[in-house]
Amino acid sequence: MCATAFDGFAEEPTTESTSDLVLVSDVEWTPLNPARGDASPQAATLWGDRAGTEATGFLVKFVDGFSSPPHIHNITYRGVVIAGGVHNDDPDAEPMWMHVGAFWTQPAGEPHITAARGTTIAYIEIDKGPYLVMPTEEAFDNGERPVNVDASNIVWLGQSSTSWIEPPAPSATANPSKIAFLWGNPQSDPVNGTLVKLPVGFVGKIRSQGSEFRAVVIEGQANYRSNGIDNIKVMPPGSYFSSKGEMTHRVSCDDDTHCMIYVRSEGQFVVVPD
Repeated sequence: MCATAFDGFAEEPTTESTSDLVLVSDVEWTPLNPARGDASPQAATLWGDRAGTEATGFLVKFVDGFSSPPHIHNITYRGVVIAGGVHNDDPDAEPMWMHVGAFWTQPAGEPHITAARGTTIAYIEIDKGPYLVMPTEEAFDNGERPVNVDASNIVWLGQSSTSWIEPPAPSATANPSKIAFLWGNPQSDPVNGTLVKLPVGFVGKIRSQGSEFRAVVIEGQANYRSNGIDNIKVMPPGSYFSSKGEMTHRVSCDDDTHCMIYVRSEGQFVVVPD
């Protein structure tokens, strides 16, 4: 049974709010690095324009056994593994395979390789474009250092440790929602990134209180609805929803699996179990 029935569904709309939704089944895949032709991983933009100058979020798909030559990028990027396994490190480093829910950053200018084990998909995010692949001869040190956090090392916070989760109803099970702060200072930085883990059978809301909210399903299947979207949308991993202005996003998870969602937000949001 799927927890898709939002009984008594009601929105708290604001007239200035707008929302968007992209299902992974509808994205357009193109070569991430056109110069490599068929040897290139495939990429699909979820928001922004990776060839432009703005912030952008996109999916990257690797075939099993892919390994890039050593290279650099002109900009820093962040990544979250959605499927398969990713190794992203110095060219001579021993493999460290990161799996679903793992988070990493790659500083601009630093030589590295990227490899994949199994059919692999990751969400990649940049704060400004364009996203370019460049030879190691052009390497430079911008002062940043890479971060590789395996899913088993993510630090999860529950309702008692953060104001970003409201208490569950008294009748709720003992499997609560959790949040993990990945980057940015949520108290002072205008933009920050988090992971949200919603328990099996969750029904509730994610209420965005800031100017911009972008979310990508990482694990599980989220069933989604908001004002402006008439029907419940089934969102497998790689799907995306967003809003500008205050917005209530109605989300539920199936009865046999939890949901994990990556959120980039300008301002705070709150997870509200029904």
